[in-house]
Amino acid sequence: MAKPMTKTQLVAALAEEMGADKKAAGAALEAVCALITKEVSGGGAVTLPGVGKIYCRERPERMVRNPATGEQFKKDADKVAKMTIAKALKDSVNG
Repeated sequence: MAKPMTKTQLVAALAEEMGADKKAAGAALEAVCALITKEVSGGGAVTLPGVGKIYCRERPERMVRNPATGEQFKKDADKVAKMTIAKALKDSVNG
């Protein structure tokens, strides 16, 4: 399995793709990340065409078990960020 792309590598590739400098590409990446974080943390969803949909899902209160001790306890309801991968991306990976 290949190593994941670092933020520095992503900014450099984005700058090359945009035909801009790394500073502008870094600012664009930060702005997109901030917008996604703001929308999803507010309970909304963001669709990135060709990539997927990022959304917030609520999990109900449930019983969980501590694997070290075997003790069961109730975990409060919480929220979790999820992502559904777009069919176009799945097809490009598998095809």
